[in-house]
Amino acid sequence: MIFWLTVDLLVLLCVVLLTGIIIPQILLIAFRKNLFDEPDPRKIHKTEVPRLGGIAFFPAIILAEFLLYGFGSMWPDPAVKALLLVNVRPICFIGAGAILLYLTGMADDLVGVRYKAKFIMQTISAVLVITGGLQFNNFHGFLGIGEMPDIVSILLTILLMVFIINSINLIDGIDGLASGLSAIACAFYSFVFYQAGLYVFSAFAVATFGALVPFYIYNVFGDPEKHRKIFMGDTGALTIGLFLSVMSIRICRIETFTGANPAVIAFAPLLIPCFDVVRVYLHRIKAHRNPFLPDKTHIHHKLLAIGMGQRVAMMTIICSSALLTGFNYWLSAYVNITLLFACDMAIWLTANTLLTRAIRAREKSTSRILYE
Repeated sequence: MIFWLTVDLLVLLCVVLLTGIIIPQILLIAFRKNLFDEPDPRKIHKTEVPRLGGIAFFPAIILAEFLLYGFGSMWPDPAVKALLLVNVRPICFIGAGAILLYLTGMADDLVGVRYKAKFIMQTISAVLVITGGLQFNNFHGFLGIGEMPDIVSILLTILLMVFIINSINLIDGIDGLASGLSAIACAFYSFVFYQAGLYVFSAFAVATFGALVPFYIYNVFGDPEKHRKIFMGDTGALTIGLFLSVMSIRICRIETFTGANPAVIAFAPLLIPCFDVVRVYLHRIKAHRNPFLPDKTHIHHKLLAIGMGQRVAMMTIICSSALLTGFNYWLSAYVNITLLFACDMAIWLTANTLLTRAIRAREKSTSRILYE
């Protein structure tokens, strides 16, 4: 175990350094070629900011994985070689799916891609991951359901992966939110994988976390006037969304984890972005709008509407996600998974109801002041 802990630390160092080197080069190119995310009434930022930060993610993560496999194949311990060999197939197909979404996201950031085309590429990427041997095949007692037939498992895996990918993409509305939520999820997943003896996936989660750390610093603390600020863009959001969906599915395939429910562990860090995208879609449909076209109805927009600053709103959501993850992880060993999910839903609905009331009260107060 000490060997794999060292591997995780080396992977983390490698990815942080590489991402930290690549992002300034992306900023330089973006400002020279005028590749910006232009401000508009729907967006929060008020100045031109490059949105190609996600370009750094995939090369840094995949380089770390290649180095892991390259040096691991030369390691004298046969147990290390055997563990790497077992995971060659899933890692190869995950990489193939990531390349498709990486290129799709890059095209969208540069020239724009219709949402239908993105859905097609997300579906193909999900099919590639399934071909690599990873699929969601067990509800672990949710709604009283255990293992599922293969056809149901395959269809549900595609649906879940596309859903999670879009949840991460759509939550990317204010500085540091998508990267912060994803980093918390990756840190938690790396701990779970390490404890379960899934060391290759632990390194994979650590590598993804390492790519997010330098980006978070540039995204949250970077000064646009000094050409130091950058956005993730679809290139990063789609890639990270795919990786998180893969990690959650792999955790679901763990039979037991110190008494905790694997399905709860797998999806607890993703509850807030997933709950948010469902609420937003339903809100748009209720308002007779296209559910796939952007607006300002996400959870971060609600927090901004009650007077919170961007960073306070971002930290509020990230801390809430961390607390919700810990809450679910602890209780999953004692509480039925269906009941626990109902509690999560109740917390989410209550929080949104209170926010809506606070927004209306603030609007009434503002209107009264203006009228007077």
